Amino acid sequence: QLRLVESGGGLVQPGGSLRLSCAASGFPFDNSAIGWLRQAPGKEREGVSSISSKGGITTYADSVKGRFTISRDNAKNTVYLQMNSLKPEDTAVYYCAVLGYGLGVTSLVGDDYEYWGQGTQVTVSS
Repeated sequence: QLRLVESGGGLVQPGGSLRLSCAASGFPFDNSAIGWLRQAPGKEREGVSSISSKGGITTYADSVKGRFTISRDNAKNTVYLQMNSLKPEDTAVYYCAVLGYGLGVTSLVGDDYEYWGQGTQVTVSS
């Protein structure tokens, strides 16, 4: 059974850091591109970052470039999102998801993702 479990969210002050983890099981993880997407209340879902199956290619939304870093450990079936210099506008539920087969090496388009985790809340506030 395919499973994605996000963790690492929480409350952080502006300028702070968090590291999100996405633990995967039940599918060929090292053949799958993974993305992080987020949704804030009243806003459209937004692709944040994506990483290719072997980790060699990464993409970022302009809003997080230079602040967030995506990485993966295929031996642990886990993808990470290191978030630095957090801003209040980063507040959202963050999801990891599996990119649909044949839909590219990476993607920031939510509809390209086939399987989703339950999400983890990130709140940036003083």
